[in-house]
Amino acid sequence: MSTLVATLRPIPLPRGKVLRSDPFTQAFTLLRVVFTVAPILFGLDKFAEVLSNNWPAYLAPEFNDLIPGSAQDAMYLVGVIEIAAGVIVFVAPRFGGLLVAGWLAGIIVSLLLAGGYGDIALRDFGLLVGALALSRLAAAVPATGEPRRL
Repeated sequence: MSTLVATLRPIPLPRGKVLRSDPFTQAFTLLRVVFTVAPILFGLDKFAEVLSNNWPAYLAPEFNDLIPGSAQDAMYLVGVIEIAAGVIVFVAPRFGGLLVAGWLAGIIVSLLLAGGYGDIALRDFGLLVGALALSRLAAAVPATGEPRRL
């Protein structure tokens, strides 16, 4: 199987018995669920504004100058991308983990350029490492969906 095909390959959800007994499967599933749900919720919140009523404040002016429209328009686009990223993680976690890690890297750069958000950038760096771990764990899951024994 080529590397590209392996990276994009959908991975089925594990069966209950394996999930209850295998620490590898538990860790992989935990990361998969978190990196599916969190981006979707953050993406939806760009529209609902429950967690933050000023998402545009997190957008660096340098990025805002590159994106057509207002900063709020950019946040709506960000929301759509985050929702899509969560769905991709659910279907193809090896690629989705890399996608989310790249997205988080962009967020970190934006936060550092905007200034005053170093604490959030550090948190997002931890999330980036978790997304990379998800991608690496997904690489160890064969096409059957049952993980290799370590």
